[in-house]
Amino acid sequence: MQWIIFMLLLFISSMEMLTQNRWKKQASAGLLENCTGCVLCSEDNGCITCHHRLFLLIWRDGIRQYGMCVHTCPPGYFGVRGLEVNRCTKCRSPSCESCFSKDFCMKCKDKFYLHKGQCFRQCPPGTAAQPDTRECQETCEPGPWSEWSACTHESRTCGCKWGVETRVREVPEAAREEGTACPALLETRRCRMKKHCPGGE
Repeated sequence: MQWIIFMLLLFISSMEMLTQNRWKKQASAGLLENCTGCVLCSEDNGCITCHHRLFLLIWRDGIRQYGMCVHTCPPGYFGVRGLEVNRCTKCRSPSCESCFSKDFCMKCKDKFYLHKGQCFRQCPPGTAAQPDTRECQETCEPGPWSEWSACTHESRTCGCKWGVETRVREVPEAAREEGTACPALLETRRCRMKKHCPGGE
């Protein structure tokens, strides 16, 4: 009777060992799939460090986090190269599709417009939305027109029947720096001159 119990326990023990070995093989196979490009890899958390040309992308699923080695960071992230690890860092703004740094966006998601590294649902005052580029462009609002200049012809103010007079308006410094397209800043019109110059010039 004891011999039968001993054999039964031995059989159960060997079956448990077989099951554990099978599970380890499956786990290691899955681990290799999730550890492409890794130098160090965790069974539970994926990649920990990557080969020097790749970026480590870490994302969370509830309370767990997973690592993956990628050639380029996905939308919403930007790559930061470091001495030990290159990382994909998330853009701070959720409306940003790609960024140069954490706080400087280069492309916004749909329904947002880009202006000076930030994403807006509506362009700020003094700018106009460009639907094709999804950017806010500075609008140029020149100052008031100056008075008309003296009527001249080839730098002379008399001695001809007709001449030309001009007026100008200034553009604010900020609009000039942005290089925006401005409306006409100079106007000319035909004017009648004094036919005879004083002193008979």
